Amino acid sequence: MRCATALLSPCLLGALLVAQEREPAHVNHLVNETSPYLLSHKNNPVDWYPWGEEALAKAKAEDKPIFLSIGYSACHWCHVMERESFENEEVAAVMNKFFISIKVDREERPDIDEIYMAAVQRMTGRGGWPMSVWLTPELEPFYGGTYFPPEARQGLPGFVEILNALGEAWATRRKEVEEQGKAFADYLRTSLRPDLPSGKLSTDFLGTAASQSASRYDAEFGGFASAPRYAPKFPHATELSALLLHHARVGENTSLNVAKRSLIAMNRGGIFDQLAGGFHRYTVDREWLVPHFEK
Repeated sequence: MRCATALLSPCLLGALLVAQEREPAHVNHLVNETSPYLLSHKNNPVDWYPWGEEALAKAKAEDKPIFLSIGYSACHWCHVMERESFENEEVAAVMNKFFISIKVDREERPDIDEIYMAAVQRMTGRGGWPMSVWLTPELEPFYGGTYFPPEARQGLPGFVEILNALGEAWATRRKEVEEQGKAFADYLRTSLRPDLPSGKLSTDFLGTAASQSASRYDAEFGGFASAPRYAPKFPHATELSALLLHHARVGENTSLNVAKRSLIAMNRGGIFDQLAGGFHRYTVDREWLVPHFEK
């Protein structure tokens, strides 16, 4: 008996094969979102949810911690982590086993990004995107970071290793995890809504800020980062503004020179778009030469 596909014309058979190839193997809960960034993850094998009542209620009902991933469309390392981990069937299986996974577009929900970025910065001393943070079902953060490779490399722990360790910790050391989450939540409540006394704002904080900037200043190439690598390097516009304000208020020339040298180096380097104007988000090197992608 002849195979049924042999009865089809070559053109029809080709169209059928193309249609089968285009049929996604996975469709998760991001499929009805409007954010292009979220929609780009709708066919990941990870059972992603958008931030909302459905996901938060599911975490409580199943008594599972939440894995919160925050990024945006122009973020290079967000796409790298998706390709390496979120599109990987084995990694996704571990995520789906231990966690309720929520994906957030920081350009759509800057309020959520601000809260949990403060937590990650407190935990690690740094922040960035993709932001990866683990929460209790009560939304209290207990572990976090930014980009993680699927396996450990270059001093970074592997994502799968972290997933398994946190899943095991939730199952066997629940009280310790919850206490850590409560401690970070208390920090966020005080740090994001500080009680400021009434009266005039003192300029003393400008001197403190200038001293802290000087301790991280790259005297050879300008800008601020941590020695000995001084890379990657960000423009730190707010820090530069504070230095200029300090100089204007008290006439302190070190602050002026630090800001001026940094701005000149940035203007001459590859971080500045010499053709269209504007600055890239950061450079991957110490000398301001090799810009990162988004601007």
